[in-house]
Amino acid sequence: MTGGDGHSVVFTPSGLSGVVEPGVSALEAARQLGVDLDSVCGGRGVCGRCQVVPTIGEFSKWAITADEENVTPFGPLEQEYQRNERRGKRPIADGRRLGCGLRIQGDMVFDVPAESQIHRQVIRKGIDLDGLVVDPMRTLHYLELAERSEDDGTSIHEQLTAQLAADWGIDHVTIEPAVLASLHAAVAAGGDDRSITVALTADGGVGDVRRMVGIWPGFVDRITGIAIDIGSTTVAGHLCDLTTGEILASAGQMNPQIRFGEDLMSRVSYVMLNPGGDVELTTAIRTALDELTSELIETANHELSESGDGLTTDHVLDIVLVGNPIMHHLALGIDPTPLGQSPFPLATDAAVHTSAADLSIDARWSSVYVAPCIAGHVGADTAAAILAEAPHHGTSIQLLVDVGTNAEIVLGNSTRLLAASSPTGPAFEGAQISSGQRATAGAIERVKVDRDTLEPTFRVIGSELWSDEEGFGDATASTGVTGICGSGIIEIISELFLCGLIDSQGVIVGAAAERTGRIEPDGRTFSYRLTDSVAVTQADVRAIQLAKAALRAGIDLLLERAELQSVDEVRLAGAFGAHIDPLHAMVLGLIPDAPLDQVRSVGNAAGSGAVRALLSQAQRQDMERAVHSVTKIETAIEPRFQELFVAALAFPHASAPTPHLSSMVALPTPTEAANNPRQRRRRARARP
Repeated sequence: MTGGDGHSVVFTPSGLSGVVEPGVSALEAARQLGVDLDSVCGGRGVCGRCQVVPTIGEFSKWAITADEENVTPFGPLEQEYQRNERRGKRPIADGRRLGCGLRIQGDMVFDVPAESQIHRQVIRKGIDLDGLVVDPMRTLHYLELAERSEDDGTSIHEQLTAQLAADWGIDHVTIEPAVLASLHAAVAAGGDDRSITVALTADGGVGDVRRMVGIWPGFVDRITGIAIDIGSTTVAGHLCDLTTGEILASAGQMNPQIRFGEDLMSRVSYVMLNPGGDVELTTAIRTALDELTSELIETANHELSESGDGLTTDHVLDIVLVGNPIMHHLALGIDPTPLGQSPFPLATDAAVHTSAADLSIDARWSSVYVAPCIAGHVGADTAAAILAEAPHHGTSIQLLVDVGTNAEIVLGNSTRLLAASSPTGPAFEGAQISSGQRATAGAIERVKVDRDTLEPTFRVIGSELWSDEEGFGDATASTGVTGICGSGIIEIISELFLCGLIDSQGVIVGAAAERTGRIEPDGRTFSYRLTDSVAVTQADVRAIQLAKAALRAGIDLLLERAELQSVDEVRLAGAFGAHIDPLHAMVLGLIPDAPLDQVRSVGNAAGSGAVRALLSQAQRQDMERAVHSVTKIETAIEPRFQELFVAALAFPHASAPTPHLSSMVALPTPTEAANNPRQRRRRARARP
């Protein structure tokens, strides 16, 4: 991927690429390619905002081999930042370079960290804890140790255990090594009354030995834990009070592994092609977990400043991690490559208990609970979603779908649960779409098309106004209309189908140009002009068709295995699932026909489940029992999957009945090929 004397450059996570002249700065290259890279000082080296991460390695996706020599070494400007001589300016973080300070000398891949982006991603992950009963796994105990005589050689450990027995009636206490090293200092700082507060693991019953897992001088009444959902695109965390269950802070950031590949299989491929690549990916995600931990503490302290409660990472005593199998393995430092080929074996499907220190997270007294995975492509995030939505406790047949680049599907009730994953790809997140983008300010997220005039109205992230409402221009002046995100592309394609501008095969109807000037020729196909800068192309429709067919085929496969014809309720989970309009999802056939009032978005169910597992031992045990009862279906090796996929290409479906949907909207008459399997297969093979 080289153009003449220029150098090929790719910026992630945007994926924008091009050829630049030798010797230009990364900031100049970003400007030329339209990359979202912040710079207040205009490249004068004053603000420190334009930091990028040069990524070294072989990137088969872009045919780039990036070597360290392909960028200039640290110059005087960057050295000043490193020595912290630029007081009051943003320091250069480890592994980063100033975009204005380095020059490009060869093909390169640069990652733009979230804090270096002007339009930072909106982490749109809600949380639902209805019905949760806090079942603490850590308890606090305030102690005042008796004065010691000069000839008293009793150890601090012995004094502590004696005082716990005297004051709290607690016997059989051991002290964790990390805490043991802090005993003398804590007691010495406790003042004349030698007051301290200790944290113990919860009482496990008769004969249980409790462990001392934290110690502080004086009186402390708050200990915290963190629940983190490690998504392939974003990493979202919640800091919680372990005693009250209160959520003290929430934060999220882009998964830094995106620079190694947007989808999971690209990251596995990177590990296969680059010796030591697994270590790079593990280091990247562990660094993100450590940074997120610090950010959550800082955010909570800002909120708690009026009460004078100052939290540190020493107050973090428990961390729960959930994620898909590849994120699970990489966070634990396990080679993910076996998950890239059949039969996709997990290293373990059991919960993993470790420490924050083992994962390079600066929370010296914290344990880490990594939730169990279900199968090679169905991970701990799905286990947490099951815990949150509890299909295993109900009698209704529930369909739980976490819609993402790799959709996870759970079907069943208290009698039986089945689970599978389906390779939907990144189209639902705005990738592979001509004007697509992630859910950031300025992205079109809602669309309506008038059935008579065929004119559209839309709403963008950052404003509650529709495009035809007074004040829309002023409300969006700072962001503009920058593209369309996943929920927006779902709605516009659904609306165009209902208007007859797209047929049931997913073809934009060229003859409809007689009805509206928004249908425009586009090579051998047609497109629909939504705004001056955003159009829906035939390739966009096909990308959504393929993604939704993969998801629907996975759902239909589970229904067949369960010998079911329908579902009672549908739960749409995940950052994207939370913003899908249920009716539009049903119109496209993304989900099977169901009563609309029983289809709802549940937000970040994986994050909710992680918080539940953080705050309750009983919930952890419930999750583990549910996971062990799940029947796993591997779509990649199922012979029926391809046939079901072809049938699901049609809008809403080639053969599945739609009584509920038909009672709500007037569906266009299916085109001939939608009812002809041979023509459907031919169209699938000939897709653009």
